[in-house]
Amino acid sequence: MKWNAYFRNIFVTLLLALAACSAPPSLPRLASDAVILAFGDSLTYGTGADGAQSYPSVLAALTARRVVNAGVPGEVSGEGLARLPGLLDEHRPQLLILMHGGNDLLRKGSPDELARNLRAMVDTSRARGIAVVLVGVPAPGLLLDVPELYPRLAKEYRLPYDGETLRAIEGDRALKSDPIHPNAEGYRRLAQRLYDKLREAGAL
Repeated sequence: MKWNAYFRNIFVTLLLALAACSAPPSLPRLASDAVILAFGDSLTYGTGADGAQSYPSVLAALTARRVVNAGVPGEVSGEGLARLPGLLDEHRPQLLILMHGGNDLLRKGSPDELARNLRAMVDTSRARGIAVVLVGVPAPGLLLDVPELYPRLAKEYRLPYDGETLRAIEGDRALKSDPIHPNAEGYRRLAQRLYDKLREAGAL
């Protein structure tokens, strides 16, 4: 009987562990005065639309939280990695939305280097107790595929992840202001999807 109870306990423990692994990644609930840091390049900055139409501005209205637009047009991931710690110390966000790497892909930079830089950004944020949401950036080209390094990183760190929305926007000419950047409606859709993602993950 003791052995039956022992194996039953092991079985229950394994089931709980499997359930935890299969559950979608969650986020801590955002305080009403929480700061969200939207970090990236021109796609975060809002190139192609007015400042009030950038996705961080729209997301701020949706979440009723302060969203800092930390997008720098033309920036590659190595420059972003160097810039990030100062912004985290300055704004002390509770959440980082990481959408970076488009310029690395556009310039055909090393995928391994991009993955290392993104991983270091996640590590830098988590070391400060800051939760991270990752957005996959599609590579230029006919198919607009999102490099595997993005979902792999999200799986490794169990990050809430969106790898489809930006790809869909980039593939719809009606949602773009130029060959690379969304227009106001494209940014609005991105903000709405991120808002939904935050709700799904328990942040709102």
